[in-house]
Amino acid sequence: MKTVWSIAGTDSSGGAGLAADQRAIDAFEGTHYCGVVAAVTAQNSGAVTQVAPMPVALVEAQLRALHEDMPPDALKTGLLCDAARMRCVADWTDRLRARRPGLALVVDPVLGASSGATFADDAAVQAYRTHLLPRATLVTPNRREAARLLGRANLAREDIPAAAQALRALGAEAVCITGGDPQDAGADEQGLALDWLDSPHARGWLALPRLGTGNTHATGCTFASSAAAALAHGFVAADAVVLAKMAATHALRHGHAAGRGPGQVLARPGFHAEPTLLPRLSLGTEPCFAPAMPADTAPLGLYAIVDSVARVLAVLQAGIRTVQLRIKQPPQADARWRKWLYDEVLLAVQACRAAGARLFVNDHWQAAAAAGAHGTHLGQEDLLALGEGERAALAASGLALGVSSHSLWELARARSLAPAYIACGPVWPTLTKAMPWRPQGLTNLRWWCAMAGAPVVAIGGILAPQQIAQAAEAGADGVCVVRMLGDAPAATVPAMQQALADAVCAAAPTPWPQPSLAPRLTAPQAPSWAGARAAPAAPPAAPRARTGGLARS
Repeated sequence: MKTVWSIAGTDSSGGAGLAADQRAIDAFEGTHYCGVVAAVTAQNSGAVTQVAPMPVALVEAQLRALHEDMPPDALKTGLLCDAARMRCVADWTDRLRARRPGLALVVDPVLGASSGATFADDAAVQAYRTHLLPRATLVTPNRREAARLLGRANLAREDIPAAAQALRALGAEAVCITGGDPQDAGADEQGLALDWLDSPHARGWLALPRLGTGNTHATGCTFASSAAAALAHGFVAADAVVLAKMAATHALRHGHAAGRGPGQVLARPGFHAEPTLLPRLSLGTEPCFAPAMPADTAPLGLYAIVDSVARVLAVLQAGIRTVQLRIKQPPQADARWRKWLYDEVLLAVQACRAAGARLFVNDHWQAAAAAGAHGTHLGQEDLLALGEGERAALAASGLALGVSSHSLWELARARSLAPAYIACGPVWPTLTKAMPWRPQGLTNLRWWCAMAGAPVVAIGGILAPQQIAQAAEAGADGVCVVRMLGDAPAATVPAMQQALADAVCAAAPTPWPQPSLAPRLTAPQAPSWAGARAAPAAPPAAPRARTGGLARS
């Protein structure tokens, strides 16, 4: 069980603040909510009539009581009102991190309510900059809040990537500027709810279709609390934001009106298993997403990865009908080498065409297109290295595209390209290449297959027929084999094909995804200028709590 502390305000209407935080955190399996009341608001669905901050001593007492019994796995802040309560949270964050380096802090800078009420004066905004942003693992402002934190009147969509960089320059480890509010959306946003992510691992626009609903109260609270719950379970910020967008959109779908004003969102379990909630992530600063392509109806099946034309011929003769030619480029690749590469690819294309097989060429997509290959396979780093013009040329080439993915944000980015398939790996530990990723295991493979919206290929550490069967039973459309082929594929392939034929993919509940990167060991350290004070003596062993947001969308 993971515990999230939410340090936020109450909402007497039950829509936002700590009430919304609890619903969002409870929607994450194996997660416990603890709420610390930092402020009390008098509000209904139409207006906020009064805000009263809790005495700092009472906030301290709540934190101390939790610390003694329920220490947190993540912290989240919502309405804090002023600098005194922000300093309190900053001090406690430092104390807790002294015992648990890497403890995540999600800062939801609640500066105003969706009804129009203002919760923070200029001094409070400065306190966010001084005390909380430098300690934040993730900051989740909406566009108006991001503008105010940066001293700007407003932000157009084209300003947002630079604004996120500016917020990170103030000390935040990761930033997600949300754009779900209807009043924030520009006419050029194509009916999409766009959130800009800028993190150590990924940046880009996260997109889902905008929902035409007026029940948006507490969307921001739900988003931030969901991100905190994901961080508590060990996801890095980029993955946590993907899950938060899924959870918040699910909550919007189930929102309802309880009074005469705008209704509230309603976070519920089950969002993790709804494929239509998995967002797309752009590769660049423009929200460009490929249109869906017709699916290839033939399963990919056993997928051989080989490094020469001779090996292509060998696996074709063994009966394999999906082949990847992976030829590594030398450091000094001159025109002569490129001519040799094209000739090799052309021979492989001709052999596969004669055998009725599909050939994907790894990396060298121009040579693949020129030689008439069925498709190409690219890793995420290769895709990011392409310019906008090159990506447009790739999309226009007619090549079927296969894309690697190792994390939730990489899966979201792969989806933006409408690929022919998405590779999930490494499923098991592999020595084929060095990589930072944990093995996905069958749990994540099954989740990928349920959620990807495209055929999934299992890759990594597949060395026995039993693993081929297990991957197929998890839902994989194709199973990659490399070392298992051996020197004589004609002798090794029949057992692999039999394992694939015998596999039975039975219906099963969609599991929760698991983190594929090890959690970081250190947290953002408050610099000397960040208002850090000498930490008081550590209180007795502590409990766990959750953090909340307030009345805004």
